[in-house]
Amino acid sequence: MTMQEITPSVYVIGDIHGQLKRLLHLLEEAHLINHKHTWTGGNAILWFLGDFVDRGPDGIEVINLVMRLQTEAAAAGGQVSSLLGNHEMLLFAAYRFGRRSTGLGSSFISRWKQNGGNKKDITSLTREHLAWIAELPTMALVADRLLMHADNSLYLQRGRSIDEVNATFKKLLRTSNALEWEETLEDFARRGVFTHKPEGENYARRFLSIFGGKQLIHGHTPISLVVNAPAKKVTEPLIYANETCVNVDGGLFMGGPGFIYQVPTGLAAN
Repeated sequence: MTMQEITPSVYVIGDIHGQLKRLLHLLEEAHLINHKHTWTGGNAILWFLGDFVDRGPDGIEVINLVMRLQTEAAAAGGQVSSLLGNHEMLLFAAYRFGRRSTGLGSSFISRWKQNGGNKKDITSLTREHLAWIAELPTMALVADRLLMHADNSLYLQRGRSIDEVNATFKKLLRTSNALEWEETLEDFARRGVFTHKPEGENYARRFLSIFGGKQLIHGHTPISLVVNAPAKKVTEPLIYANETCVNVDGGLFMGGPGFIYQVPTGLAAN
């Protein structure tokens, strides 16, 4: 078997929230970058599930790192890809609409600040960052896993295929319909739709039957909040709903050490 025929390892990491130093440590520990912070993962596939910004000190620096690694990985035969998180949308909306309000609540910039918005992030935004964010997919199917940022029903409300959902979000990011933006941000913030038994598992299976995949991987909801434990003790994903769902939000902004999840091969259908 040649190197080209070897199935690449797939890695997934959840919400970074500006924690650049912890992210660098995790990437080095997984041998995906070296001490100079350049890609050493070869043909590995690394997916970020969104929420690079807010609640931490270095959100834009995290995005800069991911954008650079995306180029370096591609040159080495690997792949670094990212999903759109609700905090990227919050930052984008704060930048685009500022103090504008639709009447459904506070202004966009107030909503962003209430959700951990960092002034450093918004002042560091460039057209390149905005263009990159605007092209991020919202869902992806990778190694028989359905990847999505949030554990909520937002996706089913925006389409009935991965391509349709992604197109819906990309269209929104190109528009200035403040009401639609506010409604989407409201929906995107919800969480925990797969946790209740047995409805949660059934709902997850409905997602998989519509969008594809044998298992659903998400971030958005810190595992420590679900298991009622300190974030510093969370060092691995939470697999739940009869192994239908995997939560990879390690709660970095809450002081957790975080982790990078290497997706197992050979997942059997439940």
